[in-house]
Amino acid sequence: KNKTDICLLCSVWSALIWSDNTTCSLLFPGKIMKMIMKSVTVLLLSFFSGALAFAPVQTPTNAAYGALSSSSTSFSTSSSSLNAMPDGGVVITGSAGGVGYAYAGEFLQRGYDVVICDVKDCSSAAAALERKFANDPTAGKVFHTQCDVSDQASVKSLGEFAKSNLNTIGYWINNAGINGGRRDLRDVSMNMVETVIKVNLLGILFCTKVAMDILGEQKGVTGHIFNTVGSGVKGGGTPGYACYGATKRGLPQLTATLVKELDEGVQGFDKKTTKGKIQVHSLSPGMVFTRLLLDDSTPELRKFPFGVLAAQPEEVAADLIPKILAANKNGSSVEFLTTDRILKAFFERFILQKKSEYIDDDGNVIRMPGEQYDDLGVRSLF
Repeated sequence: KNKTDICLLCSVWSALIWSDNTTCSLLFPGKIMKMIMKSVTVLLLSFFSGALAFAPVQTPTNAAYGALSSSSTSFSTSSSSLNAMPDGGVVITGSAGGVGYAYAGEFLQRGYDVVICDVKDCSSAAAALERKFANDPTAGKVFHTQCDVSDQASVKSLGEFAKSNLNTIGYWINNAGINGGRRDLRDVSMNMVETVIKVNLLGILFCTKVAMDILGEQKGVTGHIFNTVGSGVKGGGTPGYACYGATKRGLPQLTATLVKELDEGVQGFDKKTTKGKIQVHSLSPGMVFTRLLLDDSTPELRKFPFGVLAAQPEEVAADLIPKILAANKNGSSVEFLTTDRILKAFFERFILQKKSEYIDDDGNVIRMPGEQYDDLGVRSLF
């Protein structure tokens, strides 16, 4: 009936949900639903009481909850995250555009030399990056080459190119990938099935193998390999993307295997010793507004989940590069769509009714004045 009653109700409800997992499981089956309801409880309590005074002590106090109503559209990077000292150059596959291109910009801004490569010509992307940092004497240098990651000879050439231009490689990011279009598997050609598997899985294996051979020879240097995961990585169905989902599902197993081999060796064989230390990690950029995401998408998909959870390449890169540089444990997982970020996005959209900056109510991409877009609504980065 009044604010006091609401506060009391929220307090009792919060205590019940946070302390009684059995009741929570019965009320809200599924891990994600329970997580959402627990967080919504905290948010409701905060909203009605003006403070978390009535919340039980187990309530999380992550800073994300304190900023749930604030906008986070800026792609700028904090100065503290720019102070990292370059510890070897960077190789990024699939970086002629999209999030790979944005990664390159973030690394260059921090003084890292970067090799960008793609199956298509990267010269325009490299020129754009050079122009962007032309007046920054502390920025790194960009080198570009073509590479078909599904071809072992091409990947070997990429390795030689990177060694000759970077001397020391600190980070190798396997970003290249395709989805083959959104289709029922029965409507996908055998050639496309083969192409997706070769690029997304065989390409990762080729690149990782070449990178490990190089990193292992770098005396006194710790080299990091990041394998990009995507939809299907946790085993859930990916209707329309059977091939893509299958390739991404295999990557955690690959990473776990390599971590074991590097840390413990292979049973029955002598543990390999290398001059340089190698670490392998998982990288999850989430949903990014690129052709990979928007190709064959429907208005319904663009409204949800894209309009709620997807982000621009620069935003993703600004968030992930500091996390990549901070990774120091073999087998680390670096994610853009963290639980906090997902809950914040849900709260803003479904509780505060905040509209998407990028997708309108009809599921169309919002085209910003002064920006260039392709036929799918993907914004040009240069």
